[in-house]
Amino acid sequence: MKTTFLTAIAVAAIASTAAIAQDYSLNPTYGTHSLNAGFLPDPAELPITAGGSLDASSVGCAGAIANAPDARLMWGGGSMTIGANSNADTTLVINAPDGQWYCSDDVNGLNPALSFSAAGQYDVWVGVYAGSTAPATLYVTEY
Repeated sequence: MKTTFLTAIAVAAIASTAAIAQDYSLNPTYGTHSLNAGFLPDPAELPITAGGSLDASSVGCAGAIANAPDARLMWGGGSMTIGANSNADTTLVINAPDGQWYCSDDVNGLNPALSFSAAGQYDVWVGVYAGSTAPATLYVTEY
């Protein structure tokens, strides 16, 4: 599912090597999506339900997330930003191709965003800061 969306203007990342409770080997709830540089439309969007019952602090992040990734992005390489938009205070947890965990919170108002450039598999969770679940839109952009 791809549609356009506003871009994230600022980006923050925190890597963590803490013990993991999230299982990136599980099938992602909202599927696996492949994108290469120059994809259209840009941004690509995926409506999801953010949040879950696991505390993301197990990987050094904030918010409540699901066990399985919300989505898996197979990225061809080049600069891109992964973010989320919601009326709720959302967070972002990403297991990147380098095996590291990256976190984001409150980059674009109460919404998260992270930038990457390496090709490979990105397992993405969108969390809810105060727990429970909320409607959200996960997006990828090159802008």
